[in-house]
Amino acid sequence: MNTQAPTHQPSRITRAIALLEHLAPAWFAMVMGWCGLSLAWLRATDVLGDTALGLGLVGSLFALFVFVLLCISCVVRLTFHPNAVAADMRHPVRHAFMATLPISIMLLATLGIHLFWGTDRTLDTAMTFLWCVGSILEIVATVWVVERWLNNAENGGLQWSTFTPVFFVPVVGNVLAPLGGVSIGLEAWATAQFGVGVFLWLVLQTLLFVRLAQAGPLPARLAPSWFITLVPPSIGGLSLLQLDAPLTLVWMAWGIGVFFLILASTQVNIIREQPFSMANWGMSFPLAAFTSLTLRMTQAPGGAWLQMPATLLLAITSLLILSLTLSTWRGLRHGQLLVPEK
Repeated sequence: MNTQAPTHQPSRITRAIALLEHLAPAWFAMVMGWCGLSLAWLRATDVLGDTALGLGLVGSLFALFVFVLLCISCVVRLTFHPNAVAADMRHPVRHAFMATLPISIMLLATLGIHLFWGTDRTLDTAMTFLWCVGSILEIVATVWVVERWLNNAENGGLQWSTFTPVFFVPVVGNVLAPLGGVSIGLEAWATAQFGVGVFLWLVLQTLLFVRLAQAGPLPARLAPSWFITLVPPSIGGLSLLQLDAPLTLVWMAWGIGVFFLILASTQVNIIREQPFSMANWGMSFPLAAFTSLTLRMTQAPGGAWLQMPATLLLAITSLLILSLTLSTWRGLRHGQLLVPEK
């Protein structure tokens, strides 16, 4: 007679909660990617009409769904794994991804403003409030990240070996402020926040090249982060248009974006050789941002020749983000993503 006590398998909920220990803040890059793709399709409405508008709306709803799901997961993670959250905040690289939450809020608010502004006063108030929350949190996140860099290396200060384009992430949220802020009547605040982003971009871009000279190439697994260098000039160009800046400055921003796109593209073979990880999502929002700027420049004087390249970029970006989404789903099903970092 078998007298062994039956073994109890952990429930699905228990296993899911355990896996959330490894849910790094970089997961909000999915929201940023889908928001960027939605903005790109909305920019294409002048050419593709209601089809582009519909795809932009679908992408926005999917981005909102992922955002809500991640927020709930983060609350659960903070409740059951507070030490893991604290470890992310102390990490020399992952801490910069804390800014992806307020950036996601600002992007979702910006999408709402583009799609629904002026249709209902209550909805306008809600979108203004959401944008303001994201904007303030982004400033707080930026100050927190930069303040860390003022410390010595032992207390989280800058180290050449850990300096990567990931540190551009806090800059992104500040540079994109005019995209939503101008439309809701907060142009002065949005312009000031944009100035903070431009200043930090110039500083960090200089430091990045110094880092390459001092510490050598980035690790292969961080190769996708090179695409992040596309974001400041791309979003900066769109923001300059929103602020009615001289078109010369916008073309300069677009040209800088082209340079960094070519530079980042040299890393594609290295990226393909690496196993899929959430780092690959670092390509999504940057490419979508540059696509949006290119689509917008097709309407500028002398920009008609960009129509075909812009359409091609939109197709490539859409396929990339769909591929990343499917790879993420497969990675979750096969247990390859929510695992300890190697």
